[in-house]
Amino acid sequence: MDIDDAIQRYLEFLVAERGVGTKTAIDYEEDFKIFLADFPDIKKTEDLLPSMPNDFVNLEAAKGRSSSTISRRISSLVGFFSFLARDGIINYEADDVERPKMPKRLPVVLSFEEVEAILDAPDLKRDSGIRDKAMLEVMYASGLRVSELCGLQLKEINAKSGIITIQRGKGEKQRSVPISPFALDYLRAYLNGPRKKNPKSDSKYVFLNHIGKPISRIYFFKQIKKYAEQAGIQKNISPHTLRHCFATHLLENGAELRSVQVMLGHANLSTTQIYTHVSSKRIISAYDLYSRR
Repeated sequence: MDIDDAIQRYLEFLVAERGVGTKTAIDYEEDFKIFLADFPDIKKTEDLLPSMPNDFVNLEAAKGRSSSTISRRISSLVGFFSFLARDGIINYEADDVERPKMPKRLPVVLSFEEVEAILDAPDLKRDSGIRDKAMLEVMYASGLRVSELCGLQLKEINAKSGIITIQRGKGEKQRSVPISPFALDYLRAYLNGPRKKNPKSDSKYVFLNHIGKPISRIYFFKQIKKYAEQAGIQKNISPHTLRHCFATHLLENGAELRSVQVMLGHANLSTTQIYTHVSSKRIISAYDLYSRR
């Protein structure tokens, strides 16, 4: 794959799934320009080597860059490499990279009531509203990544057993996640209604736009922003927020950390553990509020 195409694909992923703003996306793009200037022989993704993130750190340090600048730029690059590896485009495992330690930011998590308000926002009198409602319910009920949701195929849904089987990325790694009967009801309403009328109803993909193409991540990002605004939610959210809510709400209701890790498809338990901090913070905040009564 052409390296410029790969970078644009990653930037789109950041906007749609991670909810980064326009300015942040521009900063990422500038980081990649600097990286490519340091490694001018890179023309295609096949030219990328696993050692390059570490080499880039050393080059940046030699230029006298500040710790915060190096940390941001290497985060951009490691994220890019990991993104390509997850999609099976390159071979890369995120090795330990020498960089300044930065404080972790806890993800934005909504209350049950806020999530419900967003899920109830689509207009069910419109075909697009029925589709969006199904997408929101499926995402929150299963914790899918937005790329997995938009790329979901009919063959991956077993309505009888209530299981979605995701098969993506390098080595076609597979995981199965349960989907609630409640979410399945809305999915069936979409499949048996608006989707049957779609000009590309024979498509292998579940969620289609009005001309029969799979729903894009950018579209879904814009829709969830719109529905949050309709629900009166002021927090800066993205489709990934529903995945955060899925994990945090499970843990708050007694789910085991290991089970949540498997459902999310995290390779390392440490990635999932951030949600225990979110849950603890929410519990402490509630206690503080109660104690002031």
